[in-house]
Amino acid sequence: MEKLMEILKGIRPEVDFEKEEALIDDAVLDSFDLVSLIGELNDAFQIEISFDDIDPDNFNSAHAMMELIERLQKEG
Repeated sequence: MEKLMEILKGIRPEVDFEKEEALIDDAVLDSFDLVSLIGELNDAFQIEISFDDIDPDNFNSAHAMMELIERLQKEG
């Protein structure tokens, strides 16, 4: 989770990602450059997140992102 938090804070340092609601706000999520974010997550966690993997249920908070990352790592 620390690696994910570093990536998120590097992209949006003004957002408190420790709060569960931080990414649920569509304005916050939409402000990310998703291509860059997905690229950074793929590189950092050695996974392949595609746009098909991203939906409001698995990409709406740092916790949900981590669950998606862990699932993709297991599917390897």
